[in-house]
Amino acid sequence: MPYYELYYHMVWATKTREPLITPELMPALHQYLRGKGIELNGIVHAVGGIEEHVHIAVSIAPRIAVAMYVGQLKGASSHWITHLSPLRLPFAWQEGYGVLTFGKRALPQVVDYILHQQEPHKSGQVIAEMERDEGGD
Repeated sequence: MPYYELYYHMVWATKTREPLITPELMPALHQYLRGKGIELNGIVHAVGGIEEHVHIAVSIAPRIAVAMYVGQLKGASSHWITHLSPLRLPFAWQEGYGVLTFGKRALPQVVDYILHQQEPHKSGQVIAEMERDEGGD
């Protein structure tokens, strides 16, 4: 098994940034994304977000393409929300996503930022680089 220390901060938004991630949906969605991320062979460090986007800090092996990993997370979670979750809501992600790499020393700060998304968004203290999703819609 190869050794790697690769850390990614991924972010993507709901279609047209609609506030589709309701307070009822948010905990279940974050739990689903964590489980699916692990199922896809990622080491999920944190999942968070607000009503119109999500953040994930994850480590994936170099053999796994970032675009494939994000695409599978987005597709599976959208399907789960609309067809399998207890809420079964109409839902879609927008096309794009953002991804940043970071070093091991930054992991605690990135995890903290992701887990406490509500505070920076309410106070206007977001870190712009960590919020870019390059959505297509």
